[in-house]
Amino acid sequence: MAKRRERLPLIAAEQLTPDQKLAVDEMVAGPRGAVIGPFIATLRSPELTRRLQHLGEYLRYNAALPEKLREMAILLTAREWTQGFEWETHAPLAEKAGLSPETIAAIAGARLPAPMDRGESLVYDVFTELYRDRVVSDATYDGAVKEFGEQGVVDLIAIIGYYTTLAMVLNVAQTDAQSPWAQAT
Repeated sequence: MAKRRERLPLIAAEQLTPDQKLAVDEMVAGPRGAVIGPFIATLRSPELTRRLQHLGEYLRYNAALPEKLREMAILLTAREWTQGFEWETHAPLAEKAGLSPETIAAIAGARLPAPMDRGESLVYDVFTELYRDRVVSDATYDGAVKEFGEQGVVDLIAIIGYYTTLAMVLNVAQTDAQSPWAQAT
């Protein structure tokens, strides 16, 4: 299969506008340490990039859900959108956070993971109902609020929405490049 043409490829450092440079500098200095994936494409809109990456920084690293469940929601979204970059980035993080290899494989295969703990089951149900029905049933919502609290439910919905946005950007831009603008390790 022929490699897809990147529609919004990496911008050479010397071609960055001052606003783009500011967005790059913020990402390099933050927990990501680099401009990668969707941010390569969104740099065409530097203010969007800055705001999007700040939202993502909260959702990925500090949302009111355990890391394992945040990563599960990200994987479900990546699978829904057939988004390889996000999958390849987050599958190892999900396993490291405690999501079982069997659950990860089931999500990859678009199958119902089994067994799941209560939190995993609720994340799966919220995600599935949102994508299938465009709403969440009272029973699922009540269970999720009981398990995660209202903030956790709002953060879960935001994670799904945020990673949907990233998947759409990546799929349209056909981005698969890594950034040379990374912190020295």
